[in-house]
Amino acid sequence: MEGYFLYITNKLAKIRSEKEMGEPKGLLFREVNQWSFWRAVLAEFVGTMLLVFIGCASTIQLTVDGSAVTQDKLDHTRIIRIGLTFGLMIATMINCFGHVSGGHFNPAVSIPMAVIMDISPLRALMYTTSQCIGGTVGCLLLKSVTPKEFHINLGVTGVNSKLNAGQGIGCECLFTFTLVLCIMCITDSNRSQFTSPAFGIGLTVSVLHFAGIPFSGASMNPARSLASTVVSNSWNLHWVYWVGPILGGCAAALCYKYVFNPYRNTLTMEEAVNELVRNEDMILVPKEFFRVAVNQNASKNVEIMSSHI
Repeated sequence: MEGYFLYITNKLAKIRSEKEMGEPKGLLFREVNQWSFWRAVLAEFVGTMLLVFIGCASTIQLTVDGSAVTQDKLDHTRIIRIGLTFGLMIATMINCFGHVSGGHFNPAVSIPMAVIMDISPLRALMYTTSQCIGGTVGCLLLKSVTPKEFHINLGVTGVNSKLNAGQGIGCECLFTFTLVLCIMCITDSNRSQFTSPAFGIGLTVSVLHFAGIPFSGASMNPARSLASTVVSNSWNLHWVYWVGPILGGCAAALCYKYVFNPYRNTLTMEEAVNELVRNEDMILVPKEFFRVAVNQNASKNVEIMSSHI
């Protein structure tokens, strides 16, 4: 029954949005001609901008009195602060914009979604562009409110000096594989649950930061790494943060869709609901009941109002 009610709520949301979307004017421009498409692109811009601004701000070692703290040593307290900040911030942005754009804020999420055809290649391209620009703007905003001595490293992600580029790619690939697999599992529309996807995804981001920061900075997000790289002008092994996350994200999306997805060869939610309605063991509420209930409530309201006159 939980799945039934979830299906009903999703169906209502779809019906409400169909009026705004209207009929597509052509196959090529069916998304471009819709305001909902550009609103989603804008949401990805704003969400990534805020994510990078707040997340990278947590990497700045600035004390309350304004004095600088050396950034050479990465202690456990700082790792926890960074991990919690990114995890809670991504959860916040998903809660804010998840119903608008899907809450990607990461090319390593948008591109795999296009690979498994959950979104169109055009949407993935626009999302990725918006995320990269938004992240860079967020890092520029951080630079504008940060003392000059920190501008050389505004949250730049780097591979540990004891690791080579291949190991860095492996780390980012595995970290992002874990993240995207979690996203695919939690956000599967066939799952009959009312739990918060934002909480699960945010917790995963935090855990991966706790483990991954000493290895490669735990970026898992090319747009986030690009923003810090551009603003701080630090390009050493930056390509690692495109190759690793995108490979890991695509592998996770494909694995879930073709290996782990338990609903692949089963009834769709709509087919399951229709089957449930046809089930003789079910007690269905007739439409007339709702009309009677509405009329009764209306009559009671009239009586209450009359009694106060």
